[in-house]
Amino acid sequence: MTKRRASSKRNSQVAGATASGNEAQDETRPWHHMPDGTFRNPQGCASRGQGRMKHAGPFFLEMLKMGARKVEVPEGHVVPRPQAVRDLQLHAAEDDDFITWLGHASFLIRIGGLTVLTDPYLTTFAGPAGLGPRRYVKSGVPISALPPVDLLVVSHNHYDHLDERALARLPNKHRMTVVVPLRLARFFRERGFSNVIELDWHERHEIRGVSITALPVVHWSRRSGFDTNRTLWAGFALKSANHHLFFGGDSGYGPVFRELGEAYGPFDTALLGIGAYEPREMMKASHATPEEAVQMGRDLKARRVVGMHWGTVLLTVEPPFEPPERFLKAAEAEGYEPENTWIMRIGETRKLAGVWPSNA
Repeated sequence: MTKRRASSKRNSQVAGATASGNEAQDETRPWHHMPDGTFRNPQGCASRGQGRMKHAGPFFLEMLKMGARKVEVPEGHVVPRPQAVRDLQLHAAEDDDFITWLGHASFLIRIGGLTVLTDPYLTTFAGPAGLGPRRYVKSGVPISALPPVDLLVVSHNHYDHLDERALARLPNKHRMTVVVPLRLARFFRERGFSNVIELDWHERHEIRGVSITALPVVHWSRRSGFDTNRTLWAGFALKSANHHLFFGGDSGYGPVFRELGEAYGPFDTALLGIGAYEPREMMKASHATPEEAVQMGRDLKARRVVGMHWGTVLLTVEPPFEPPERFLKAAEAEGYEPENTWIMRIGETRKLAGVWPSNA
C-alpha cells in the first residue's frame, strides 16, 4: 500500500516562487521536480556545483595521492567476521529490533519483525567494472551470511550506495520488497527484482505494519556521465509500533531537516552520514560535516544519533578516521548523552532498545 501525502508547502510552492532567474515555479509541480524532468534539492538548500570547479583539480590530485597510500585501520574498527556472523545470527533468532553496520551506509535492520537492508554497497569497488574507489575494509558480514531480506531500501544511484554486483548476489529477489526514489524502479526490475516500489518525497508505503516514508535530503544523483539528477534521491523514515528510525542515505545539511523534525519527528534513532565532507566548498551540497550531522539529529528531534558513511572507502580528502572524533565531540556539546551517541564497529550488531555507550 502506497500513499501520497497531501500537497503542501513541503512538496509544492505557491505561484511566484522562483526556480532560477525569472522562471516562475509551476504551482502544480513540486519544487524539486524541474521542467526538464530532472530533480533538485529542497528549497533553501545548497546545490551541487556551487564553488565546485575551482576546487576540482586540486581535489582529484589529492585523491590520487591518497589512493596510492595504504589506509591504516585502527584496532577495534572492525569486528572479526566469524564473530560478526555469530552475533548477527544470535540477534536474528530473537524478536528484538536491532541494527548491524555492514560499513558505509549499509545496515541490516530488524524493525517491527521486518528485516531491512539499506544501501547495499557490499563488494569491493564503488564504481563500474572494477573501477572507482576501493574499500579498505570488507563488508562486516558476507552476503552469504545475511538473513533473508524482507525490505531493500536504496537512497540513490551512486555506486557507493547502489552496488550492482552485490544486488546480483542477493538471494530471494522474488520475495523481498524494494523501495527506491523516483525513476529507480526500472534498474531493479531489469535485474530480477519483481516487487519494486517507487516513492516521491513524502510518499509512504506500508508492509506488514511497518511504514516507510521517502523524505527530502540534500544530495544529487548520477550513474553515468549523461544522467545527472535524472533519478531522485531520498532519506527514509521507518516506523513500527515500537520504533521510529531515520535513515539519512547521503545528505548535506540544510533547513529541510528542521522541517522534517516538525512534520515527522521525533525519531528514536537517526542514522546520519558523518564522512566525505572535504573540501567543503565541493561537498557542502552532498555530505554533512560531523558537526552538521549532529545538528541534523537535533533538527530531526532524534533521541539517538548513529554515525555512518565513514571508515569504509576513501571518497574525499579528510583523514579517514577523523569523522567519529568530531562527531562525538559535537554530540557532547549539543547535549547528547554517550549512550545515545553511537559510533559502531563494522560488523557490530546492537539492539535498538539497548543502552550502548559509544566505542570511540
